[in-house]
Amino acid sequence: MNYWLVKSEPEAYSWDTFVRDGGTDWTGVRNYQARNFLQQMQPGDLVLYYHSVSDKQVVGVAQVTAAAAPDATAEAGSPWVAVHLQPQQPLARPVSLARIKQEERLSQIGLLRQSRLSVMPLKAAEFDTILELGA
Repeated sequence: MNYWLVKSEPEAYSWDTFVRDGGTDWTGVRNYQARNFLQQMQPGDLVLYYHSVSDKQVVGVAQVTAAAAPDATAEAGSPWVAVHLQPQQPLARPVSLARIKQEERLSQIGLLRQSRLSVMPLKAAEFDTILELGA
């Protein structure tokens, strides 16, 4: 199993909307590195859902339920892909970016090193640390 973090502005697509919808195709990614990460995702992988821009906090856990397929929002024949995500559980306490920055065990997390990337891998220990902080 692999672990990931995806980012969404809560004003564009919030955790609550994701839960209400029961899942979504993670469309609209237009960065090649992020697209490559989407292509690596497999059903069963776990994903941290991060509210970017205004909230700046991890708010829940999702699961990949379908591997990468052409992004329906992209032009036909384009290189863009989407995976299907399904919500699993909210964090009891959202984990803020400020808290992540304070945690020594998260000093190398991609969220701090490549802050503008919308899809990124996590090490199992990073994923577990955030779950621990959010419990």
